[in-house]
Amino acid sequence: MPLLKRSTFSLLKPPENLDPDEPVFQIRFTKEIFQHYQEYLNRLNLYHKKVWTCEVSGKSNLTYEEALVCEQRAAVKAQLLPKELIVHVLQMVQYSTLSLTELVEKVYRSLLLDFFEGLELHAKKYGSEAACKILKAIDSGSTKLYEVGWLGQDNAAVNTSVVKADDLIRKKAPASRNQLKMFIRDSTSKISPWIVNADLAKKYGIDPEPPKDIMNGESLYKGRKRFANVEGASKKLKKDEKLIGLPVKYPIDDLLVKPAADDLVLSKRPPLSRGFRVPVDSVGDLLMVWDFCLSFGRLLCLSPFSLSDLENAICNKESNLVLMVEIHAALFHLLMKDEGEYFAYLLNKKKMLKVTLVTWAEYLCNFLEMKRKEEFSGKVSTIRRGHYGLLDTDLKLKILRELVEEAIITSAVRGRLNEWIDQKREDARKNREEKKLSMEGLAENRRNHTDAIQNDKECTKNQHGGKEQNDLNILLSGKTGDEKMFLINHLETEMEQQSLRSCHLGKDRFYNRYWVFRCEGRLFVESAESKEWGYYTTKAELDALLGSLNIKGIRERALKCQLEKSYDKISNALDKRSKDVEQKLLEEVDLRRSTRRYAQPKEDSSSMSFLKYINKWK
Repeated sequence: MPLLKRSTFSLLKPPENLDPDEPVFQIRFTKEIFQHYQEYLNRLNLYHKKVWTCEVSGKSNLTYEEALVCEQRAAVKAQLLPKELIVHVLQMVQYSTLSLTELVEKVYRSLLLDFFEGLELHAKKYGSEAACKILKAIDSGSTKLYEVGWLGQDNAAVNTSVVKADDLIRKKAPASRNQLKMFIRDSTSKISPWIVNADLAKKYGIDPEPPKDIMNGESLYKGRKRFANVEGASKKLKKDEKLIGLPVKYPIDDLLVKPAADDLVLSKRPPLSRGFRVPVDSVGDLLMVWDFCLSFGRLLCLSPFSLSDLENAICNKESNLVLMVEIHAALFHLLMKDEGEYFAYLLNKKKMLKVTLVTWAEYLCNFLEMKRKEEFSGKVSTIRRGHYGLLDTDLKLKILRELVEEAIITSAVRGRLNEWIDQKREDARKNREEKKLSMEGLAENRRNHTDAIQNDKECTKNQHGGKEQNDLNILLSGKTGDEKMFLINHLETEMEQQSLRSCHLGKDRFYNRYWVFRCEGRLFVESAESKEWGYYTTKAELDALLGSLNIKGIRERALKCQLEKSYDKISNALDKRSKDVEQKLLEEVDLRRSTRRYAQPKEDSSSMSFLKYINKWK
C-alpha cells in the first residue's frame, strides 16, 4: 500500500447500514465508498496530491495512483532476483535490525564476496573459464573447496568437479543494490526487526522463530529509536486528511474538474487508430528499438529506416532479411567494441568472427545463452537451425529490446549522451546570457533615447535640426533587443535539432501519455498502463484533440500548451505523411492497372519496401 509522507495509510471501511438504493460516490482505484460528495471530493483531492511514496521502491513525490502503479512495477522487478540468491538473501534479512540502507549494503557485499550454495558464476576448467553452479561447500580445513556443477546449454549441471575458492571467478555482482532494496521491501511484513513474509519463509525454509537476543529485546533499541516519532507522524497524517473546503481556483487536478454553465464547449475527442501489425503490448518495444537506432545511427553505423519498415520486417517470416541482420550486427559490433560481458563471453567461446549474413544468428544465440532467460533459452535451437523468422513477433522485439538495453549502458552510448547533455547545458547557458544581454540592450536603448531627448532640449535653437533626427534614426535602427531575441530563437532551434528524436508532450485527464517522433508523421498515445498504444494521423484529428482538452485541469492545460507550441511542426509532419501514403496508394493502383504489372516484383508494394533496405553508413 502507498505510504502518505512515508507513514502507513489505511483505507476507509464501507459505511455501515448502507441502503442499497442510496446514491453513493466511489473512488475508482481504492473502491472506497462515500455517502457525501464533499467527503468524496476531499479524499480524492488528497489522493491526487504528490505526497505519496511507493512502499516497494521508496520513490516519493507521487500521487496515490502513481504510487500504486509504481508498486506493481517494482514488485515485478523485485521478483526478477535470480532464484539461486533468494534463500541466501532471505536468511540475511530475517530478523535483522539494520536500517534498509545498511541491510542492502550488507547483503550486496555478501553476494559480491561470499560463495554459497546455489550461486552461479564461472570457474577455471582445463585452462579456460566455464559457467558453473556451486552445489555445496566442502570442509577441508584451511583450504576452501567447493563442489560445482558445470552448466550446459539448458543451464543444467552436466557433470561435477571440486574446485578451490581461488579458481572461482565472479565477473559481476549477481544483483544490483536497487534490485535488492525492492526485493527486501516486497518480501517483508515488518521492518523493526525485518520479518520475512510467512508464505515466503515457508516456501524457502526460512526459520520463523526469532533469535534469543530479539526475544530478550537486546537488538531492538535502534529500531525503537527510529520509530519513536510514530505518534507525532500519525497526528500530522490526520491533520492532512482534514482538508478545508475552499473556493475552486483553477487549474486543479483534471479528475476533480466539474462542468460549469460558463464553460467553453469542448469538442469530442477523436478515436485512436490502432493499425499496428505487432501485438498491441509490443508497440512500446517497437518504438524503443526504432528510436534508439535512429538516434544513435551514426554511432552504430546504421543508416535510417522507417518505423513501418521495421514493423513489416519484424512480422516477416524470412530469417535473413537485410534490415534485421544489419540491426543485429550493428548492436553486436557495439557490444563487442565495448569489451564488456558479451565480449568476454565470446572470447571464452573463441568466437570472434566477422558478423555476416551467415554468422549473425550464431552471435544472437551466444547473446541469448549469456542472458540465460527462460523465455529465450527454448528458442536458441530454433535460431541456430536457421529459423529465426519463425519466432513470434513479440519475442523478436523482446530480444531486440534486451540488445538495446545492453547497448545503452556501453561507454560509447553513455559518452554520446553525456555530449548531448553537455551541449544542452552549454546552449542553455548561452541562452541565458543572450537573454541577459537582450534585456541590458533594451535598457541601454531606453537610456540612450532619454539622453538624446534631454540633449535635444538643451541644444541651441540655431543647431542643425536634421542632425538630431539622423542620430535618433541610427539609434532606433540598431534594434538590439529584437536581434538578441532572434538569436535566442535560433539557438533554441539548434538545441531541438541536437536533442533525441522522441518527445513526451504531456498527459491528458486520465494520465495517457502523448508522444511525437521527429521522423514519424504520427502523434502517438500511450495508455496509463503502458500496454496499449494508438495514434492520430491527420490535422483534423489534431485540431479535434486540441478542442477536447480542458484547460481547467493541470495535465490537459500543460498538454494543450505543448501541442500549441509544436502545432506547426506536428501538423506539417501529419500532412506530409498523409500525402506520402496517398501517393504510394496511387502508385500501387497505377501499377496494378499497368499492362506490365505481372512483370513487376512483389517488393514494389510499400508494405514490402523494407526488402530494398541498404545500409549506406556501414
